[in-house]
Amino acid sequence: MKLLADENLNCIITRDLRNAGHEVISISEDSPGIPDEQVLELANRHGALLLTGDKDFGEMAYRQKLVHHGVTLIRLAGLRTDEKSRILQKVLEMHGDELKKSFTVIAPNQIRIRKPQPSTDH
Repeated sequence: MKLLADENLNCIITRDLRNAGHEVISISEDSPGIPDEQVLELANRHGALLLTGDKDFGEMAYRQKLVHHGVTLIRLAGLRTDEKSRILQKVLEMHGDELKKSFTVIAPNQIRIRKPQPSTDH
């Protein structure tokens, strides 16, 4: 799966995802400090699922209904990096196709996947 790791995603998790066979574009490596709008634009350009810990992307993806290929908000504070990596890899393995074009929140004991709402424009 093609993924875009936001700056706040630990580089160890990025490495683990690559080792698991995912194509991962890393903001930390390629474009540190770019604004959130450019992060989302980059994910769209590459057709990548955005992995982030930044709640602002939830606002952009879900409330503002900006176009995206999928935004996954990782809310795993307090867990060790290896635990976060394991949980994220398991979610990608079990729900990969569902995550595409969805806004997803991953918490320690919960996964919420919200599909986009159909447009009400006539």
